[in-house]
Amino acid sequence: PQLVRLVEEGEADLVLGRRRPTSGSAWPIHARLANRVLAARMTRRTGTTLHDLGPMRVARTARLQALGIRDRRSGFPLEMVLRASADGWRIREVDVPYRPREGRSKVTGTVRGTLTAIGDMSRIFREVHP
Repeated sequence: PQLVRLVEEGEADLVLGRRRPTSGSAWPIHARLANRVLAARMTRRTGTTLHDLGPMRVARTARLQALGIRDRRSGFPLEMVLRASADGWRIREVDVPYRPREGRSKVTGTVRGTLTAIGDMSRIFREVHP
């Protein structure tokens, strides 16, 4: 609800859910470390302090569609943040509880998924410049 409220009340244009693990098993250490590196790169690129690409994002549909996001795989969330920043959006983070996953992650749960995500995000960093 708080993520939506910030957009509805005009306090932010894009709100990212910042994962806050509810237990040690909720977010494996390799995924946390990779996220830390990604967050540092996003912060440098956007000039906005970001801690997490996040499991959820909130923005107005029409504005989101106007960003012209092209990626339809693992790079989509990153492209959204970089294009929104380039367009001057106010980006905020809100803590969200992050519980252990049921089943396996399609990204960090397999070598192929991890390599796909790295490739997609590397390409987005090369192509999108806020």
